[in-house]
Amino acid sequence: MNGNFVAQVQTDIAAPKARVWEALVDAEAIERYMFGTHVASDWKKGSPITWKGEYQGKKYEDKGQVLDIEPGRRLRYSHYSPLAGLPDKPENYHHVTIELQADGPLTHVTLSQDNNADEKAKAHSEKNWSMMLDGLKKILES
Repeated sequence: MNGNFVAQVQTDIAAPKARVWEALVDAEAIERYMFGTHVASDWKKGSPITWKGEYQGKKYEDKGQVLDIEPGRRLRYSHYSPLAGLPDKPENYHHVTIELQADGPLTHVTLSQDNNADEKAKAHSEKNWSMMLDGLKKILES
């Protein structure tokens, strides 16, 4: 893959930063806003992460690792999906960074994903991440 295409999305959520953070690392919350995905991790630096579910009729089991974590502020992890059809090699992993910033009664969420193969893949990633952030916003603001 070529890491020059970085998907970036952001949103403001009317919820305290601590509540947004909790939803980012809580398996039950993640399942509600991330398309029914079952996530498992202890959310410590160096720890594995797995994502299991079904996407467009296909079962998947993705994997990654927590690369950096600053509770309440920043989460960075790697992500590999066999559905991409690429070998399980480091150069075929995405790196996802989620940052939170308090802005009065709002929490500003910024998410980026590197290593998209081209502009089309970047746009596809941005669409998926936007839907995920919309779901996160919906459950936290309801």
